[in-house]
Amino acid sequence: MKIGYIRVSKQEQHEALQIDALQEAGCEKWFLDKMTGSKAERKGLDEALTYLRPGDTLVVWKLDRAGRSLTHLIDLLKNLTERDIEFISLVVSSDDLLPVSELRSSELTVIIYGCIGA
Repeated sequence: MKIGYIRVSKQEQHEALQIDALQEAGCEKWFLDKMTGSKAERKGLDEALTYLRPGDTLVVWKLDRAGRSLTHLIDLLKNLTERDIEFISLVVSSDDLLPVSELRSSELTVIIYGCIGA
C-alpha cells in the first residue's frame, strides 16, 4: 500500500498540490503536518510511520517534506529499510522539480551519500 506524507508551513503553503501529487501516485491514505520543517515533533509523520507495514511504501512530494535535515532523512531511510518499507520521492530536486516515477530508498541512499561525499 502507498501511504503519503505531507508537510506544509502553517502560513505560507497549502497542501492541495501535494495531495494531488500523492493521489496521482496512487496513495490510498496520507498524513499531514502543518509546521516548519525544523520542528522535531511531527505528529503526522509519526502517525504515518506507525501506520506503515512491511511491504508498504512511504511517498512524499519532495525530499525536504520528509527530512528536517540530511541526518534526519538518512535516519528515516535506514528505519524504513530495516522495516522493509519502500520510500518514493515524487520530485528529485526542489530546485529543478524533476519528476521520477520510482525513486527507491536504496537508490536515494546512494544519491545522498554521493552528494555528501561519504
